[in-house]
Amino acid sequence: MMFGRAPRLVAPAEALPGRSEPILVTEPHQVLGSSLNAPFPDGSQAAVFAEGCFWGVERVFWKIPGVITTAVGYVGGFTPNPTYQEVCSGRTGHTEGVLVVFDPAQLSYEELLSAFWESHDPTQGMRQGNDIGTQYRSGLYCLDADQLAAAAASRERFQSVLTSAGFDEITTEIQPIEDLSSHWFYAEDYHQQYLSKNPGGYCGLGSTGMSCPVGLTKENN
Repeated sequence: MMFGRAPRLVAPAEALPGRSEPILVTEPHQVLGSSLNAPFPDGSQAAVFAEGCFWGVERVFWKIPGVITTAVGYVGGFTPNPTYQEVCSGRTGHTEGVLVVFDPAQLSYEELLSAFWESHDPTQGMRQGNDIGTQYRSGLYCLDADQLAAAAASRERFQSVLTSAGFDEITTEIQPIEDLSSHWFYAEDYHQQYLSKNPGGYCGLGSTGMSCPVGLTKENN
């Protein structure tokens, strides 16, 4: 960084201890009216994305037809049930994430991946624009092998687009997570659908302006 060292991801042994009690979110979705908590509707699927300050990222996804619900939280770190202040300290290892529950009959995971790549700059490392810190890193957290393969393939496609346009290498981390209950932690109520509750609130998202091609569906193969 221009005025100091780049943020460093905390080591597991250095992470804050956290707590056993989860942060509870009890209100329905401010925009969609749906529950933020499981159980989700039969046949629905879940996906987890991180691309900077989660206020603006959540708004990107709740606007997409076929999305059932969204919620903001913390993912990719080591501290159980962290608070916002702890995550912002850089001592939990988490990034700010968005849980997206969607109807696969209306919307594919590949289409969500395109929205992810196109709504931020995935080449910036531990930052998004002026938001600097490990909690702003880009990430895809995959709940099964199909998501993991689709995420990796979409990264390769979008990297080709970015390289042709003169952008740097993608720094997005792609990680498998066994289940939501041990890897995803809800953020406090006041963060949920923040930009619906506060229409003039801060949004630090900035895209590359590039479009990500959607991969072939199984029906096309």
